[in-house]
Amino acid sequence: MLIGRFIFGGFFIFGGLNHFMNLGMMAEYARSKGTPAPKVAVAGTGALLLAGGLSVVLGILPVIGLILIVVFLLPVSFVMHDFWAVPEEQKMDQQIHFMKNVALAGAALALMYGAPSWPLALWALKLPYE
Repeated sequence: MLIGRFIFGGFFIFGGLNHFMNLGMMAEYARSKGTPAPKVAVAGTGALLLAGGLSVVLGILPVIGLILIVVFLLPVSFVMHDFWAVPEEQKMDQQIHFMKNVALAGAALALMYGAPSWPLALWALKLPYE
């Protein structure tokens, strides 16, 4: 479980850092997709990714961290990876990104179930269904 948390959470930490390290380039791409205030949007989504990834890795309020990850993944998938609306030569690439994001969102939702009892979690929030 701990190795899986590090891999899963680390993926989002790296993604969040990438948002800040490549802010200009990512903002231009967001602008091309019609995102309002693209620099703010990229920085904000980078913060979501960092917070969510750190939460998973450290086990600090993991349910909230996983919610942040889902809040990032679902809207971004439909806006940034709209494979149904791009030229034919871009469809497969965008569909792969879309499906990857949906699968990651599904994994985050599944992880919510056992999050409060994760081994080596620093601070977990109990959910009402437990």
